[in-house]
Amino acid sequence: MKLQKLMSLTRKAVDEFHMIQEGDKIAVGISGGKDSLTMLYALNGLRRFYPQHFTIEAITVSLGYEGFNLEPIKALCNELEVPYTIVDTEIGKIIFEERKEDNPCSLCAKMRKGAFNEKAKELGCNKIAYAHHKDDVVETLLMSLILEGRIHTFSPVTYLDRMDLTLIRPLIYVDEADVKGFMNKYSLPVVKNPCPADGYTQREYAKQLVASLSHEHPGTKERMFTAILNSNLPSWNERTPKKQRTKDL
Repeated sequence: MKLQKLMSLTRKAVDEFHMIQEGDKIAVGISGGKDSLTMLYALNGLRRFYPQHFTIEAITVSLGYEGFNLEPIKALCNELEVPYTIVDTEIGKIIFEERKEDNPCSLCAKMRKGAFNEKAKELGCNKIAYAHHKDDVVETLLMSLILEGRIHTFSPVTYLDRMDLTLIRPLIYVDEADVKGFMNKYSLPVVKNPCPADGYTQREYAKQLVASLSHEHPGTKERMFTAILNSNLPSWNERTPKKQRTKDL
């Protein structure tokens, strides 16, 4: 996937779900993986010509693992002229050594989000951006159905009232396969996830299930995503398609 296509899909999400307004300062969560680095490229490119002016701050929450080398990401942010902050924590030690959690992902995510949100507020950001893509949207729906017995997936835009921050997900129209293609084409400096639980999560199970369904019934993922777009799920039903935006103008 070329940068032009990435920015086009990102702008589509931003426009249809009204993710960005004039003067926004957006904290971009950088895990070191392909998704977050792709989002960094997308938002950095978009800010150069988007009619509503906004700025971005890149933030990585380090879990305290040895060998988690962030120097390549520092170099990329310098190249893109994006301010970059690393939040050092001992989350990994707390979860795996002190608490020895059997199901560590939920607590880890909660602690990482807390540290990220606090730093975003400290830096004066009013919005935060997560790099969830189209596959994540569909996989979350499946996990909710199978594990929780409800029809749910995360929203494109969510207001976090306790932190007074608005969470946006600009990559919801981007397929994971395209993210991988973008990573390879632009040689993104991906940093390997050092988490001991990586690859052994419920999300990985859902990912394999979607892949299996799509193999047996081609187009399954796209149909599921379309069903979400046409649903009355919170925030998704606030979408303004391009034709409607043009008519309103």
